[in-house]
Amino acid sequence: MNIDGHNQLACTCAIDDVESGDVTIYPLPHMEVIKDLVVDFTHFWAQYESIQPWLRTESADPAKERRQSVEDREKLDGLYECILCACCSTSCPSYWWNGDRYLGPAALLQSYRWLADSRDEASGERLDELEDPFKLYRCHTIMNCTNTCPKGLNPAKAIAEIKKLQVERKL
Repeated sequence: MNIDGHNQLACTCAIDDVESGDVTIYPLPHMEVIKDLVVDFTHFWAQYESIQPWLRTESADPAKERRQSVEDREKLDGLYECILCACCSTSCPSYWWNGDRYLGPAALLQSYRWLADSRDEASGERLDELEDPFKLYRCHTIMNCTNTCPKGLNPAKAIAEIKKLQVERKL
């Protein structure tokens, strides 16, 4: 919800943390309101699903599991913890203006999560799918997404890393 002008999780917002006086509570901004404070996440979930948020491999399945080194696993820290609350996406002006085509910070953070996973074998395809003037490049690094994330994650950095991967593969 938007509580006193800040997108946040109502379930973790203590009343003592809110400034004294009247408290204003609104639904998440720039999402269709279903009723009262409930918004429609249909489009948000469709964007998330569009990045194919699962391990994509071509090689044969291993006997037990796809292992990764401790170092490779650590590269996922700060990416997998996202709870898809939409606080970041709904605080992003680019998402407000281009939400129909720009994937938004939450979906792009998750996209980078799979690009950074050493076990995933579809990095080229994933980057191809993001190579679009709107899906990725509407981010203008305003940083609202990072400032509002209730988990302290950095979607703006993940988006920058995707852009960097796009440039590196063209060199």
